[in-house]
Amino acid sequence: MKPKYYQADSSHRDRWMVSYLDAVTILLIFFVAAAARTMPARVKPPDPPPPPKPAIVDARPRTPDPLEKRLTELGLEFHKESRGLVISLPQTVLFASGDDRIGPNAYPVIDQIATVLEDIPNQIILVGHADSVPIHTARFPSNWELSAARGLRLLQVLHSRYGIDERRISIASDGANRPASSNDTAEGRAGNRRVEIVVVRQTQGGDIGF
Repeated sequence: MKPKYYQADSSHRDRWMVSYLDAVTILLIFFVAAAARTMPARVKPPDPPPPPKPAIVDARPRTPDPLEKRLTELGLEFHKESRGLVISLPQTVLFASGDDRIGPNAYPVIDQIATVLEDIPNQIILVGHADSVPIHTARFPSNWELSAARGLRLLQVLHSRYGIDERRISIASDGANRPASSNDTAEGRAGNRRVEIVVVRQTQGGDIGF
C-alpha cells in the first residue's frame, strides 16, 4: 500500500454529495409545506338537528260555554261570527211577504229564545232581513225600511212580553243583501224574511264571552 501522503485526498470529492443531499432535503421540505398550505382544511360536519319536541296536547276536556249548552239543549241553531253568537230561528215563517208582523207559529220558538236572553247580560242586536221581492209603499219605501221594522217588531215583543230591557237591544237592517236561502223558491224567500238575534261578544263590562 502507498503511504498516506501518496494517497489522493477524497474529502473534496465527497463534499458535492453532501451539498446535493442538503438541497434535495430543503426542496422536499418546501414542496411538502406548499402542498400542506394548498390542501383544503377539513371542515367538521354540522351537528344533526335535535329531534322535534313532542307537541303538548291539552287532554283536559273543554268546558262548554253555558250559553251554547243552553241553546243546544233547547234545540236552537246558532253559529259564531266576529260580531258575536248568532241565533238562527228554525224554518219558521216569521213574516209574510211585505209585512213586519210576526206570525203566530213563531212564538213558541221566541219563547225559548227569550228564556235564554233573560239569563245573560250581553248586549243584543236584532238584524232584520227581507227577501228579494222589491217593495215600495207609503210605510216601506224599500226593503231597508221593511227589514228595520221587522227587527223593531221583535224588540217590542221581547220587551213587552218577556220584560227584556230594551236598553240592551239595538236594531240593524240588512235589507235583501244577505239571504240565508235562495230567493228562487217560495220556501227560500220565506226563510229570508227573518230577524237574526246576535248576542254580542264579551266586553269590558263583564258580559259573557264565547
